[in-house]
Amino acid sequence: MANEIPIFEADAYRSTQPMIRTIGWADLKDALADGLDDFKEMPTHVAFLCVIYPFIMLILARTYAGYDVLPLVFPFLAGYTLIGPLVATGMYELSRRRELGLDTSRRHAFDVFRSPSSRSIVTLGILLLAVYFAWLAAAQAIYGQYFGTAVPESVAGFIAQVISTPAGWSLIVVGNGVGFLFAALALTLSVVSFPMLLDRDVGVAMAVQTSIRVVLANPVTMALWGLVVAVALFIGALPLFVGLAVALPVLGHATWHLYRKVVEPPA
Repeated sequence: MANEIPIFEADAYRSTQPMIRTIGWADLKDALADGLDDFKEMPTHVAFLCVIYPFIMLILARTYAGYDVLPLVFPFLAGYTLIGPLVATGMYELSRRRELGLDTSRRHAFDVFRSPSSRSIVTLGILLLAVYFAWLAAAQAIYGQYFGTAVPESVAGFIAQVISTPAGWSLIVVGNGVGFLFAALALTLSVVSFPMLLDRDVGVAMAVQTSIRVVLANPVTMALWGLVVAVALFIGALPLFVGLAVALPVLGHATWHLYRKVVEPPA
């Protein structure tokens, strides 16, 4: 009997695990379409502009005040995708409320702070922030490996240094390669974990395990989703970052619908 207890507990543990579906490109398109529809019904672009522009202006002001932070501007902005799932938590809540036929006023985006899972959401958010700061530290170390501690003399000089020297091209290749690994880690940990914490009474461990299982069960589809997110954020950042005020909430809403497609609802 003593030998049967661990087996029984393992079976019970597996029975509590959410069932994972296999999805494809058509499901991603449906999730994006549903996310866009949510955004049209619950536009939040003004709120995102109020958050994005002070953040961007602070970075630019600090850059022109001293070029010592210039090498970190791109990693700082590119790494924003690592904490995107945390930023979009309010969008998950709005999509959840619309799905249930509840009031979807923008103020309900802050209901996540009153959610029973708020502590777990904060814990997972801290984990993503740790990944983000680890990426910044890695980016700084990579820059130091190729250019040492020299401070760029100007923005134009820094750009010329990066794109016209062998060291600069090595920096681009290695930096983007390492950045890809950090992005893959963040995607694996959080692709469905935040929506799941809002939807079910589970802990961080269960939510993260489910997210990992989703990626393992759908590696190609999740890679495509990561590419969609990266391209959407890149395009959104081109027109002076204005497009991010649309791209971020649409992707947030779409992530909720992606969660619904890939994770079986409880019986």
